[in-house]
Amino acid sequence: MSKKYNVYGIGNALVDLEFKVTPNFLETHEVQKGLMTLVDEETQHTLINAIDHNDTEKKSGGSAANTVIAVSQFGGKAFYSCKVANDEFGDFYLKDMEDAGIPTNFDRQNREEGITGKCLVMITDDADRTMNTYLGISSGLSVNEVDGRAIKDSEYVYLEGYLVASEPGLHAIKHTKKIAEENGVKTAITLSDPSIVHAFKDRFRDVIGASVDLLFCNEEEARTFTGKSDLLDAREALKQEAKRFVITQGRNGAMIFDGDTFIDIEPYEVKAVDTNGAGDMFAGAFLYGITNEVGFANSGKLASLAGSKIVSQYGPRLKWHEVQELLHKLK
Repeated sequence: MSKKYNVYGIGNALVDLEFKVTPNFLETHEVQKGLMTLVDEETQHTLINAIDHNDTEKKSGGSAANTVIAVSQFGGKAFYSCKVANDEFGDFYLKDMEDAGIPTNFDRQNREEGITGKCLVMITDDADRTMNTYLGISSGLSVNEVDGRAIKDSEYVYLEGYLVASEPGLHAIKHTKKIAEENGVKTAITLSDPSIVHAFKDRFRDVIGASVDLLFCNEEEARTFTGKSDLLDAREALKQEAKRFVITQGRNGAMIFDGDTFIDIEPYEVKAVDTNGAGDMFAGAFLYGITNEVGFANSGKLASLAGSKIVSQYGPRLKWHEVQELLHKLK
């Protein structure tokens, strides 16, 4: 029996505010370049007020949200569990998800008073992205936001690794995984960010438990998680953690373990201007592919193409004609 959704995602709901800045700006304001850092609302306001507000992009975001939106853009069906407040940014977020064709737990649930989370994305000329995130009400995402009916009606659940940073978030993704496993739904997880992996390695191991069907990470996250400095050693170690996995390698493409063999995915040469959302797009395109009978190798090719397209433009979204062009290249 076919499922209603290809992917059920759970993660932080953040309105992305994207700005172009200089490395000197980051240094002056003591912001760690290239990393995601959790900050309080006052710090975020201070940074936003110090930035030239020209060329601002505002999108519904959060890592897993970007991924399920990508699934939907390619023609798949996705559902998203998150937590937004009953405020203006919460209104914007849910409208953006609705426009992307993605139902959420708020189709059945009322919103609480509070402040919707925001992610300040700062892009430098080297295409690097630095994120300062105020989680707001999303820090309270818990098992209450988990939608069991949607999980059971999905082919995959996709767990955002950032959620391990909070106790309620950790319980939420463990609960999601438990429901999925009890109902024959495959589980996928992203390690999200090297700093999160370093700080919460034991929590990741607790969630993964050598039983996830698919793990997404980049090279640095793979090394940090496995404790192996050599990438070939790291990928061998990952076999003990996940049945299948993808290691993205930026300009060097990606390597995929399909459960039996390794598949090298070629990179596509582009001039990178903004790497924000590239990993999320890769995961979304890949999940779309494997849930629509494209196969692991071709799903990797589609994901690599989509990732290269994203880094060559500003913002984490593809346009409709770009999606069609990428799908056409697979034929």
